[in-house]
Amino acid sequence: MLVGETSQSRKRTAADRIRPLFEIADPTWAHERITGRMSSGEGLVYPIRDPIFAMRKGEEELVDAGVSDKRLMLDEREFFQALAVLKREGNTVSRIVRDAWDCREMIGSLTKHSPIRATNPYISIVGHITIDELRQTLDHTSMANGYANRILFTCVRRSKLLPHGGIQDEKITGLLGARTLEALTIARGIERVTMTPAAERYWIDIYTELGKDTPGLLGAITARAEAQTIRLALVYALLDQAVQIDIVHLNSALAVWRFCEASARHIFGDTVGDPAADTILRALKGAGANGLSRTDIYKLFGCNLAAGKIDTSLILLLNTGKARRTNTKGAAGGKRPIEMWFAV
Repeated sequence: MLVGETSQSRKRTAADRIRPLFEIADPTWAHERITGRMSSGEGLVYPIRDPIFAMRKGEEELVDAGVSDKRLMLDEREFFQALAVLKREGNTVSRIVRDAWDCREMIGSLTKHSPIRATNPYISIVGHITIDELRQTLDHTSMANGYANRILFTCVRRSKLLPHGGIQDEKITGLLGARTLEALTIARGIERVTMTPAAERYWIDIYTELGKDTPGLLGAITARAEAQTIRLALVYALLDQAVQIDIVHLNSALAVWRFCEASARHIFGDTVGDPAADTILRALKGAGANGLSRTDIYKLFGCNLAAGKIDTSLILLLNTGKARRTNTKGAAGGKRPIEMWFAV
């Protein structure tokens, strides 16, 4: 997931620069297996569907030959639209994406009226979104059910100003395309990738670090550190035309993961994933050293949010170290102490 501040991050340009390499390395995939618009679970499975049969006159008959090439890349240039789809009642996109990431043998829907499924699918997703859109549209459910931590979030920005646009060197493009083709050809002949003895020992050492428990929303977003890192290491090994993952591949994978982890911290580090709690936290930060009383916090929601929900949100902020509370003496006359809240 490429996450930028605005259009100035040139997120779309990144995809346009890479596409020519794959037009050399695998033109069929580049021209026929890339699509977008994650509108529904069925729509996601349809481009890689298995043959579909139906009963006609008491006999099973082939009504759709299906698609033999099970590779699919979703190039989602406006990923906030895909996240909005997840909130629709009954939508199965989240479940199917999670099943695909988990390498389930079969994904799709087996309902009576829509028996679309895909066996042994190979799905990849690249999304583009701004930080504000991501924070606003990624809901608590997606964070809690593991959809979000199957995504590698990467903060991006424009690296230089080019008034006349960048010029892509055709020789370099041709060279990288040819090397990618060579790596793909060799990788397709490898049945299993293992680790070198040195990499196995190194992996044991770093596994504990990757598996450390991080509290709060950031912990939920980065909970699959081990799985993401080993998959990246596998990719680096295959690009290196190696049949074993070595230390150099693990270090390359770790560098990518640490950048993604830092990106997630930048994007989600000041949120807890609870809409009410996040609203309160933003207000507390805005209040600064003056803080907010509990009455002020009730007014944030127009006094329309249940007191119990506000209490739960405040305790969440307290337990995650995002906020602190103090009690100050009330005015003369025996009034109760005033409870004040401050952002940490």
